[in-house]
Amino acid sequence: MVRLSGTDAEAIIQKVLRRAGSEQRGETQAGLETQSQALALSPWRISYAELPDEQGNILDRVLVSYFRKPHSYTAENVIEISCHGSPVLLHFLVDRCLSAGARLAEPGEFTLRAFLNGRIDLAQAEAVRDLIDARTLYQAQVAAQQLEGAVSRRLAPAKKQLVDLISLLEAGIDFAEDDVSVPATDDIRGRIAPIEAALEQLAQTFTTGKIIQRGLTLAIVGRPNVGKSSLFNCLLRQDRAIVTATPGTTRDLVAETIELEGVPLRFVDTAGVRHAYDEAESIGIRKSYEAATDSDLTLLVLNGAEEVMPEDRELMGRLHSLGKLLMVVNKCDLPLWLTADAIREEMRRLPGYQDVSYADDSRAGFAACSIVFVSALQRQGIEELRRAIVETALPALAGNRESQFLTSVRQERLLRESLQALSAARKSLDEAVPHEMLLLDLYNALRFLDEITGATTIEDILGNIFSTFCIGK
Repeated sequence: MVRLSGTDAEAIIQKVLRRAGSEQRGETQAGLETQSQALALSPWRISYAELPDEQGNILDRVLVSYFRKPHSYTAENVIEISCHGSPVLLHFLVDRCLSAGARLAEPGEFTLRAFLNGRIDLAQAEAVRDLIDARTLYQAQVAAQQLEGAVSRRLAPAKKQLVDLISLLEAGIDFAEDDVSVPATDDIRGRIAPIEAALEQLAQTFTTGKIIQRGLTLAIVGRPNVGKSSLFNCLLRQDRAIVTATPGTTRDLVAETIELEGVPLRFVDTAGVRHAYDEAESIGIRKSYEAATDSDLTLLVLNGAEEVMPEDRELMGRLHSLGKLLMVVNKCDLPLWLTADAIREEMRRLPGYQDVSYADDSRAGFAACSIVFVSALQRQGIEELRRAIVETALPALAGNRESQFLTSVRQERLLRESLQALSAARKSLDEAVPHEMLLLDLYNALRFLDEITGATTIEDILGNIFSTFCIGK
């Protein structure tokens, strides 16, 4: 498909294409611009046309869609030409359009024009990029919700409350002679509180939203021959890693990405951690620790048919402070030596350990991790492990398919800056500064919200004032 947008889109297409059937009537290329060969383009309809070469010979028969402004994607006249998927034909068609007066669009220019023409706001424009980059259906659903204005709609009530508060203060200051009083301090503080609460609630969705947008990385770590590679293959549902009975088979990182609950999940199989016997194995072990450090979640694999070994204790000690940790006891098809109580007892000896639930993961110290028993050989407990991964790494998605998450770093930063400005406004109230200075903080908070969606003009403020108060009657 070739797309044109702008005032001259229709005129350019008339120079490039001709009405279907012209060649059969013997009309020549010299008469391409004649009325008999002109395309009869109708808005919101598809026209059948021919793409001729310089000699007037048919190269392709195409379909032409005409979207008249302002109801097109860019709010300009837009024409889309669907031709057969030959790169040669596409290049020829683009060259003909350029020769007829068009120019190549800059990266993202169609979406930029849509924003500049008021068709979409900034948050929706960013959602276009997320929708294009989506690797899973759930990512696409989240981006589509934002493209439909989910973030803007969620911001709208708080933004309106802020504009109303600014209007009240402006009215009290500028129209005091009309018996419009400035709100009391407690009233202003009471109006700021729900705005802060709404913005904070939206900002907190970014923790989950950024994972949805970029995906998760999960490192599988353990000492040699505990079944890491077998577990890796089970989770992928394919034989990707080499599995042998010889310890230390995996010496480099092996990574693959799957979809789990709609989120891209990149598994990294690491080298077994033990005392290295050569330089290559030493490098592999160092990479294992680096992979665990860089991952969003670490699976520490233990051999359930053996007791906790010194290497296991060393791994627990090094991994427990890195973040989310999930213990996987493999080989549960064999007589078990390891129990959940025995593992927890080992972990209680670690410095900084706190026996708390997942809900408290944000607290300082090490939260008690989940323990899952599996058999990679018999493929037992694998689905339970998948659920545990979701509940550990993405607790906000466990049983929740909400799609109104903040996924943009820029939007989250602007929300935080708006909250800081509101906090400064509350501090101004506590210090009894003049209302004119308080307004500066409120306008600052509004400015950051405007950068997320679009500007609030001075006309919006004045319109709000005069529609709320009967000033001038």
